[in-house]
Amino acid sequence: MRAVTQPAKDEIKLVEILHALADPVRLAILARLADSGRESCSGISETIDVHQTTMSHHYRVLREAGLTWTTVEGRSRYVSLRRDDLNDRFPGLLDAVLIQLRSD
Repeated sequence: MRAVTQPAKDEIKLVEILHALADPVRLAILARLADSGRESCSGISETIDVHQTTMSHHYRVLREAGLTWTTVEGRSRYVSLRRDDLNDRFPGLLDAVLIQLRSD
């Protein structure tokens, strides 16, 4: 299994975050993680009607942008929001996005 690449906190860039947030599927993943905290990739995929390879792409974009943290446990991957890192780098950004998602 390949190593999971994720940016360090000081490498998270606003332009990458904005790109990642520009897709409705990724926004749905983000909202789900905001509610659950941490979840398996397969658990999230069961509730979003997108092909598995497309979901893998969305998970990668979120992870590489620095929005999520992925951990590998055995054959499973778990995803969580990088709340603390995002709030340190861009205070209030994640909360503003989540408030907007919940009001739509």
